[in-house]
Amino acid sequence: MRVSVFTEPHRGASYDDQLRFARLVEAAGFEGFLRADHYQSMGDDPGLPGPTDAWLTLAGLARETSRIRLGTLVSSATFRLPGPLAVMVAQVDQMSGGRVELGIGAGWYEREHLSYGIPFPGVAERFDRLAEQLEIITGLWATPSGETYRFTGDHYRLVDAPALPKPVQRPGPPVIVGGRGPKRTPELAARYADEFNMPFKSVAETAAAYERVTEACQRTGRTESGRAPLVLSAGIVVAIGRTDAEAQRRAAPLHVKSALPPEDPVVGSPAQLVDRLGEFATIGATRVHLRLIDFADLDHLELIAAEVLPQLDGTR
Repeated sequence: MRVSVFTEPHRGASYDDQLRFARLVEAAGFEGFLRADHYQSMGDDPGLPGPTDAWLTLAGLARETSRIRLGTLVSSATFRLPGPLAVMVAQVDQMSGGRVELGIGAGWYEREHLSYGIPFPGVAERFDRLAEQLEIITGLWATPSGETYRFTGDHYRLVDAPALPKPVQRPGPPVIVGGRGPKRTPELAARYADEFNMPFKSVAETAAAYERVTEACQRTGRTESGRAPLVLSAGIVVAIGRTDAEAQRRAAPLHVKSALPPEDPVVGSPAQLVDRLGEFATIGATRVHLRLIDFADLDHLELIAAEVLPQLDGTR
């Protein structure tokens, strides 16, 4: 099981907080550090000192780490135009020596769009734009050097784009598509993604999502195309402690009112997290993203590294 750490800096974290955390993620033996791409806290807490841009942050971390994977889970297609986003991610991939992953979704949190003047169309248009963005970004990366890329869609038009710079990873950085959507999300993952992620739901709900995306792979012809199979991953909210009191203390923020949909956290001992990882492995997950809440709680990270990672199969 590959284990990465997922964080939410919009809850309140400076760049220095994230750098300290990412360095420990690397030193502790986790596979990667992925972060949310949001511009606003989702509760009453303003999330001081305020938001940090995901790709600016990852660019900095790319130069100050050496091994861990770095990426978003997930960037909103409403935040950036696809051409500049392809340039941005390719550049950070170069800066990291080929360690970047692009998680991208349709966008859902209307409040941050209103706060920062970002257009927020209806859900159908957001998914239409996401589909075009996925085609454009992967198309730009895959365009052979010396050739240009053209695209005409309902929302974006590219004319003779030089399709530069090229990322280190070819044909491009891994693309992560995920979410709870029952129809368009599985199809987009099957067509464009390298990884499908089901975030923070129960094992049963995650298994159902995996079935939908597997059917989409068969329906779209991916299964017979010779492309690599989709990586199936799960997001898990964790609050682990050496004692029940320590675990409950770490779980306290989970009880705060939020715009997030209901989740299925693991609150308890390291052994309980190992058991949950085994359950996800049984339904086909080969990668998990552990969501840790408090950037200041480095002991939480060290506890999982010491008590959970050694019990896995060594494919971190």
